Amino acid sequence: MSKSQEMKLFGKWSFEGVEAETPGLKSYISLKPIYVPHSMGRHEHGRFRKSQVNIVERLVNNLMRPGLSAGKKTRAINVVKNAFEIIHLRTGKNPVQILVSAVENSAPCEDTTRLGYGGVTYHMAVDISPQRRVDLALRFLSEGARKSTFGNPRPLDEWLAEELILAANNDTKSSAVSKRNEMERVATSSR
Repeated sequence: MSKSQEMKLFGKWSFEGVEAETPGLKSYISLKPIYVPHSMGRHEHGRFRKSQVNIVERLVNNLMRPGLSAGKKTRAINVVKNAFEIIHLRTGKNPVQILVSAVENSAPCEDTTRLGYGGVTYHMAVDISPQRRVDLALRFLSEGARKSTFGNPRPLDEWLAEELILAANNDTKSSAVSKRNEMERVATSSR
């Protein structure tokens, strides 16, 4: 494709040069170029096909959890679009790269599971699969932004932009990064 025909997200953000640095998450963070993050659910009929859905669309889908914008995909797309504008104004970087860095920094590596042995249950630390790591990171990012908006006059897009920037910088002020740290701390204590 020539430069004049390059496919850009919302007609602005290029996917060229954007890549995941964590080797384990590289194949689960899809950076296939798209114009609008809406694939009409083509992925839902195959197992593990959600890893082929663009990472921006997966963030949009996570913003549609029950609450303010449950099922309102156009509203969620507009929130992400405005958040990307804010990210670009604040950092001067490609917002897609900021999103990928935020997902990598807020993806937990360990979790705990309950084991029952002889009538006694105890927790044991286990590694998390890469697919679930990306799922949890996206959930933590969207929940952190959504919880910040309640009782606050600032709109969701500003909070989402702030959450993504903080998580991309691996800042503990980000609720996604602090949740990841808490989950890994609990897993470390139950080894």
